[in-house]
Amino acid sequence: MARPFKALQMPNLSESIKEAAWRQINEFGASSLSLRKIARELGITAPAIYNYFPDRDALVTALIIDAYASFGDCQHEAGQAHPGQGREIERLKATGLAYRKWALVHPLRYLLIFGNPVPGYVPPMQKLLPVMMRSLGTLVGIIAELHVLGRLHIEGVPLPMLKPGNRFFALMETADEGMHAVYAVAMLIWSRVHGLVSLEITGQQLPFAEDGAALYLFELDSICRQFVRSPESAPDATGFSSNH
Repeated sequence: MARPFKALQMPNLSESIKEAAWRQINEFGASSLSLRKIARELGITAPAIYNYFPDRDALVTALIIDAYASFGDCQHEAGQAHPGQGREIERLKATGLAYRKWALVHPLRYLLIFGNPVPGYVPPMQKLLPVMMRSLGTLVGIIAELHVLGRLHIEGVPLPMLKPGNRFFALMETADEGMHAVYAVAMLIWSRVHGLVSLEITGQQLPFAEDGAALYLFELDSICRQFVRSPESAPDATGFSSNH
């Protein structure tokens, strides 16, 4: 029987544990995640792994935080690709395209944060909410820009009805009224792209083509037509559009 390595022989043991966890999720699914199995794979003792992650839920939380951080970086980079006023639609489409690309490159991470929950896992929202909001921040920022410019079409959009205890209640309670519409549109857009990407990743997009690119581009164009006014139709300071 091979003798377990000491933790000191693995300077990046925390990262090695997480990499092994992703391999285990890929092979057996997130519900089968086991710290003891990871310890055996890495050739370390169970107490050594518990020094980094005291239980399975702590490891799942770390994986979720890393996944959201990677996703947030991807969104932020896409949102910076078309700087300057007047290019809001380009930025909006770029973040949408980056959303799908990240999901296709990292399907395990995507499904861990947006797919079926891990059985028995209770997410610690105080830890997760900052990375969750950062991942949504680029989309919210673009929608807020359009709102300030008078180019956000919000007529008929249902505003959030949040009750105390909801994970977004504190955020919305401190936001001005205009941001309520911004968050509502952002969540509507997210739900639409999330639906298509989730169907594509799980192979449930039939009767459309297996490659969901064309359908996804159509949906991005539809979103822009629905929620974004042209610069000419945006109201000026008097409340009238420039072509009125």
